[in-house]
Amino acid sequence: MGNSIDGFFNNYGGKYVAEVLRRPLDELQEAFTFYMKDQDFLEELEIIRRDYIGRETPLYFAPTATKLLGGAQIYIKLEGLANTGAHKINNAIGQCLLAKKMGKKRIIAETGAGQHGLATAAACAKLGLDCTVYMGEVDVRRQQPNVAAMELYGAKVHPVTSGSRTLKDAVNEAMRDWAANPDTTHYVLGSALGPAPFPDIVREFQSVIGREVERQCAERKIKIGAMVACCGGGSNSIGFFAPFVDKKEPRLIAAEAGGIGPGVGENASRMTGNASREGIMQGYKSRFLLDEDGQALPTRSISAGLDYCGIGPQLAALGNSGRIEFTSILDKEALDAVSFFAKNEGILFALESAHAGAAAIKIAKEVPSDQAIVINMSGRGDKDVFITSPVFRPAEWKEFLKAELDRLENNVDVHNQESKKVVK
Repeated sequence: MGNSIDGFFNNYGGKYVAEVLRRPLDELQEAFTFYMKDQDFLEELEIIRRDYIGRETPLYFAPTATKLLGGAQIYIKLEGLANTGAHKINNAIGQCLLAKKMGKKRIIAETGAGQHGLATAAACAKLGLDCTVYMGEVDVRRQQPNVAAMELYGAKVHPVTSGSRTLKDAVNEAMRDWAANPDTTHYVLGSALGPAPFPDIVREFQSVIGREVERQCAERKIKIGAMVACCGGGSNSIGFFAPFVDKKEPRLIAAEAGGIGPGVGENASRMTGNASREGIMQGYKSRFLLDEDGQALPTRSISAGLDYCGIGPQLAALGNSGRIEFTSILDKEALDAVSFFAKNEGILFALESAHAGAAAIKIAKEVPSDQAIVINMSGRGDKDVFITSPVFRPAEWKEFLKAELDRLENNVDVHNQESKKVVK
């Protein structure tokens, strides 16, 4: 199941938008179709991937994890080594370059964990485009390092205070902005969802991950038994799985956010959750966590990037067909996976990616020892220090924060005193 047919993947997908957005979406579809066959565009994109993103990223054999888990050989696709620290830069650069070719001067984006916003801000800085990022107030608070980095790249970060103040609401605000400014602005949607043609565009720019894995495994004669990726909206997972979805093998496993439990509002499990329903939201049809009136339910996850009530339409269709297996990973299991791979392989998974790591740990013995489980480590865990430190070392972290507050207050006082001397 590759490109959509008229914007649909079986029953999912489509373009359910106000009339004001139909023209920019049609314009985007036309430009995407043209430039993905334009040799000059593709060569420029390939040079940027090589020299700026740092592709290809390594496929790392994890010997200690393999030995400790017993069973499959464990390999990790290190997307966290890409410039800006995650897979998000693949799509951000692709869309920003496309927008520039279309004559757009201004870029807007939504972000959850902050990695897509960070990648978009970096891409705009490189390509000379104005950048505005919408981010839920809750996510701004828990992902301050990424907010600071976005601003360093020159982006304007708008905290969204409506609704649940997370990714869903950031998407809504970005859509409103685009509807008001379609002639000058392109919306770089960060996940493989939303109205057509975004699911096809994001998958195409992210499929560089899966194509590299396919080539790397062929060169090293690695037999893949299973591929595992975390899944929020689905950009890293569909890009990772893309070259394999029309084949019968290997197993494709997507790890959703199980949060703190199976109850409503305790997780973000759209394919495995108790509140999962078909619906139409934010311009596309898919599976969402909805109440009986079709309204979005609250979600919960320790990972901001997986804390979303919907899933990309292609992933939903592949889940329904059985080609992709979905599993739900609890917050605690993700944290345990962060610790396991850090201590045993020297690799610090982002909390989102750690859901994939946890799923791989669970199935390691199901896959024969002459086959591999390939985990997509979609991002590095540097950005999560404000979330993981209170869990792993609460007393020391509390002391650190107190000391930092004291230092900042003292610096402010010294600055104020010096300013008063200058005035006199």
